[in-house]
Amino acid sequence: MIAAVYHGPEDLRVEQWPTPSAAAGEIVLRMEYASICATDLRIIRGAHRKYGPGTVRVPGHEVVATIAELGSGVNGRYQVGQRVFVAPNIGCGHCLQCRRGQNNLCADYSALGITMDGAFAEFIKVPAAFLEQDNLIPFDPSLDGAEIALAEPFACVLHGQDALRIGSEDVLLIMGPGPIGIMHVIAARAAGVKKIVVSGKSPERLQMAMAAGADRVVNILEETLRNVIAAETEGRGADLIVVATGVREAAEEAPALAAIRGRVNLFAGLPSKEPTISLDANLIHYKELIVTGTTGCSTDDCRRSLEMISSGVVDLAPLISARYSLDRATEAIGAVRAGSVLKVALHNRGKEDL
Repeated sequence: MIAAVYHGPEDLRVEQWPTPSAAAGEIVLRMEYASICATDLRIIRGAHRKYGPGTVRVPGHEVVATIAELGSGVNGRYQVGQRVFVAPNIGCGHCLQCRRGQNNLCADYSALGITMDGAFAEFIKVPAAFLEQDNLIPFDPSLDGAEIALAEPFACVLHGQDALRIGSEDVLLIMGPGPIGIMHVIAARAAGVKKIVVSGKSPERLQMAMAAGADRVVNILEETLRNVIAAETEGRGADLIVVATGVREAAEEAPALAAIRGRVNLFAGLPSKEPTISLDANLIHYKELIVTGTTGCSTDDCRRSLEMISSGVVDLAPLISARYSLDRATEAIGAVRAGSVLKVALHNRGKEDL
């Protein structure tokens, strides 16, 4: 089969790769759509902690697929030809975090495309634990698989917004108008937030944020963000702030932009070589700020995300800028890196142009 395989930093090869087969309790999936995210770019740079020296692995974890083969002993919930969304994270199943439904925080977690071969391939083998923990989720087969594949990053967004406790009178500032920042706009608008301000440097992406439901966008190369937030909140500051960019200065500035008792979510991680930031402890203390961090998503988050997309509560289709055949994976990744697109979906339909 064809797969896009990581062989080392900046060495992703589209090549022939062994086609997996299903052992007892396992399932083999035929990839339908697999979208590319910032984590995949970090993997390809050689900057992901789970891709150490010598790792050769297939990335990709945002995926919709069709069941191609059932291993012996797989129960009747699954049938060959069934379309499924794959929640990519599995935990050990017995630690405190797993028992609380927080499998994304399991110290011994595994994940498709992170610790095992993933979705940038024609076929994907999922181990028995994926079935035992209900990570394969059927959905309405009439829906667009490329949009359904976005249920994973949108689940991460919902997980982050849970920490903010959004209220109907809140003003939300989203720092960073990338795909995740725009998903935060969509999720917050669905949650009924009062006002959304998005800041960043790309005029094109700021326009996309406005189209997605932002009330005000701020190009920080042209306007002073602190002045805009003061004007938009009658001097109060933002009740909610999502730092959706891995830029140190944004994380450091957030407490100064927050209102009294504001909630700040450090959604984006920083480069592992420079993860330290400076925060004004007095701002946090005297404003009684709540500063949170969230990472990834649980399987329950994925189910909630999938339901919102499937029922039409949110529309993520406009985020899909392009669809590339799997054999053009390196070209697709180049487009994502260039910043000229939002979300790119790889598809497994040969060289068919979608």
